[in-house]
Amino acid sequence: MAKATWNGAVLAESDDVVTVEGNLYFPSGSIERGLFSESDHTSVCPWKGTARYYHVTVDGKTNENAAWYYPEAKAAAKNIEGRVAFWKGVAVDL
Repeated sequence: MAKATWNGAVLAESDDVVTVEGNLYFPSGSIERGLFSESDHTSVCPWKGTARYYHVTVDGKTNENAAWYYPEAKAAAKNIEGRVAFWKGVAVDL
């Protein structure tokens, strides 16, 4: 079971994760939606496509752009389309 935590809260937990370039991508249905808010930030990967980001807020503290996902991944990355990955101090453990 993989788990993503930050500031003492479980952000996502699932046994259905996909690893790409060392990052674990969780199913979108496994995240605690109440802790996430949409960000306007985007980034582009040549082979995965355009990533969108979420801010994560726990106990009044916000970790900006701490999670990302590819809403419309390119063909080579369809296996992670819509899945959520983490960085910026979020602990991800198997």
